Amino acid sequence: MSELQHGPLESRHRELGASFAEFGGWLMPVSYAGTVAEHTATRESVGLFDVSHLGKATVRGPGAAELVNSTLTNELGRITPGQAQYTLCCNESGGVIDDLIAYYVSDEEIFLVPNAANTAAVVAALQAVAPAGVSITDEHRSRAVLAVQGPRSTEVLAGLGLPTEMDYMAFADADYAGVPVRVCRSGYTGEHGYELLPAWDSAAVVFDALVAAVQQAGGELAGLGARDTLRTEMGYALHGHELSPEISPLQARAGWAIGWKKESFFGRDALLAEKAAGPSRLLRGLRATGRGVLRADLAVLDGDRRIGVTTSGTFSPTLKVGIALALIDADAGIADGARVTVDVRGRAVECEVVTPPFVTAKTR
Repeated sequence: MSELQHGPLESRHRELGASFAEFGGWLMPVSYAGTVAEHTATRESVGLFDVSHLGKATVRGPGAAELVNSTLTNELGRITPGQAQYTLCCNESGGVIDDLIAYYVSDEEIFLVPNAANTAAVVAALQAVAPAGVSITDEHRSRAVLAVQGPRSTEVLAGLGLPTEMDYMAFADADYAGVPVRVCRSGYTGEHGYELLPAWDSAAVVFDALVAAVQQAGGELAGLGARDTLRTEMGYALHGHELSPEISPLQARAGWAIGWKKESFFGRDALLAEKAAGPSRLLRGLRATGRGVLRADLAVLDGDRRIGVTTSGTFSPTLKVGIALALIDADAGIADGARVTVDVRGRAVECEVVTPPFVTAKTR
């Protein structure tokens, strides 16, 4: 995008003291009270995130569910209307065009939430193979996306009369003060939480009510800084880091989101071949035992031998140490508990190899 895109709540965020940065072509709130405070509030109480930059697209028409199931990786038949599913849109070589959430509205309507920068690519990939009568439309500004995450998230939504009694990855369509809202029991933090999708043009009505309820519950507004530290502690992949057109789901430990018995999905042949041979590299966790902040794109070393590269890195507010996700060569012979070093600007930071997540998930 040549110009930054703006969400429906930017003026609200400015009034609330947010700092901003570009992300995926959008100007987004990064922090309000500070990333550590927002992270901690989400783990211990409740955090409110505006992630309206996320894409939205709808597949409609007779055969909509069949089209999605025959192109995206996960087995859509595992869920029914009123449920949502994590899935991937892959290329012919098995790399990931995008990872996204598919909402099963009906056999003739699947609502997709891709990443902001990849929405057009996902829509184009589906349009290229859509049969007559099935339409795929980019509806980026149809709905905002507000994530309410943390142990008190149910209390916050219930106080506003919004639905909360859904199973994990189930959704319900509701109404708040005349604004249509889709509520899903999902999130990207590892905490019990919900993602709310109100109508874009009326999102401020829902946002204002959530701000008041979250603050009353002792929570915080949270920006993309805390969203990143929270998801990294959980080992959740971020497209462009742990997933990309050059990084396959198997390498990123996302093989569970592939319907291996399906006859068709984008990248099927390449992924089946990679599964049979074993991925050449695998996503691992690194926990610093020495001092230093880990970042993305740093060399991982076993002695003098380069064995991988970090894909994400941060300081963990929960563990109070540096952590990272890294793609490690499968033939390096590195087991959990092994010590490796990460080259941080010419300084070797010692790390222990672990399997993510770094903290215990509470989503269910």
